[in-house]
Amino acid sequence: MSSAQHGGVTVFLTGLSGAGKSTVADALVAELEAAGRPVTVLDGDVVRTHLSSELDFSREHRDLNIRRIGFVAGEVVRHGGTVVVAAIAPYERAREEARALVERHGRFVLVHLATPLEVCEARDVKGLYARARAGELTGFTGVDDPYEPPARAELVIDTSATPLAESVARIRAAMDGGTGDGTPPAA
Repeated sequence: MSSAQHGGVTVFLTGLSGAGKSTVADALVAELEAAGRPVTVLDGDVVRTHLSSELDFSREHRDLNIRRIGFVAGEVVRHGGTVVVAAIAPYERAREEARALVERHGRFVLVHLATPLEVCEARDVKGLYARARAGELTGFTGVDDPYEPPARAELVIDTSATPLAESVARIRAAMDGGTGDGTPPAA
């Protein structure tokens, strides 16, 4: 049975800046849309610009931003939609609150892009890690603010070791009720 037959689903991609969230999200969305499935994308940076522009990067405000994303995703899922979220979402409690908001109405697939910090820093096209290491940015996740790895991720993918197509295939399998590692859905 496909995820469309299961009702709405949110795929929540979390990981450090540079872990590959946007790249994986773009490829996943392209595949889903090519298959005729409309998708709502909630990118953390875009949501911050349009829905959470008054928030700073304190822990309290980061959590509030993730709760807002969870609420919006839950509303889309409630109407049978598919949502792809790409957000750092560094704190476990906030991710679990987002999960609860979505699971009231449908499925939540948490994907931890567990790409090593060194790889994320090497990919840093905006120079944010360098600025954080130089003390120009404070509270930067992975440098002087923690990233709490998810305790209940449905999938863990290191994008430095897993090709993009395989990452997307594993996520699609998890969306359809499988484990994302080739194990079929439970009967």
